[in-house]
Amino acid sequence: MSEPIYKRIVLKLSGEALQGRKAHGIDHAFLVSISRQINEIRELGVDVAVVLGGGNICRGQENTGSRGLDMDRSVADYMGMLATVINGLALQNVLEKMGMETRVMTAIDMARIAEPYIRRKAIRHLEKGRVVIFVAGTGNPYFTTDTTAALRAMELHADAILKATKVDGVYSADPMKVKSAKRFSQLKYIDVLKKGLKVMDATAVSLCMDNKLPIVVFNLNKEGNIKRVVLGEKIGTVVR
Repeated sequence: MSEPIYKRIVLKLSGEALQGRKAHGIDHAFLVSISRQINEIRELGVDVAVVLGGGNICRGQENTGSRGLDMDRSVADYMGMLATVINGLALQNVLEKMGMETRVMTAIDMARIAEPYIRRKAIRHLEKGRVVIFVAGTGNPYFTTDTTAALRAMELHADAILKATKVDGVYSADPMKVKSAKRFSQLKYIDVLKKGLKVMDATAVSLCMDNKLPIVVFNLNKEGNIKRVVLGEKIGTVVR
């Protein structure tokens, strides 16, 4: 197929994805790769919004309890939200060096470095061909960036969420640990919830199910996969 089957997508990137082959922080080579792939689908006329995690810098839940910094969950989650802002600025820098117009929009006001998230402005940016990068999650503790991706996708009337991972879809078990794990080509939302499959968190999957928003889980480490998904090639796992 030469025409995209999705005209507007929300790309969900975890913080761990941004660290690439590094043990921590941000891998510049990965940012260059993902930026090239984003440009490929922009050239097809696809509207692109990105939701970023922050686990490569600070994961909120890991700082709660005695094993972490023994923080209150709200404080730890706010720290994680700030980590997503760092990631968003790093991605914006590489995208703009490649000639793409971008906007970073944040759920927590920080006017000197990013725009506040306003739904109508975000839609307008997409209509003008800008890549919109959403940071700081929903602005509330106890909600993951998976939930943010589902929420923003519905607000922007996106056609799908593209969930980028390190494996080529959803498996019955962790394929890194269980060699006999089965890969699913398609799944129903309810099956994901019943089987506890690690696609996105339950809140995000439930939101997608209620609003009939497809989730495509695919391997981001293979360059060109975002374009393949957008063009309708059968890679990864589609949850619908």
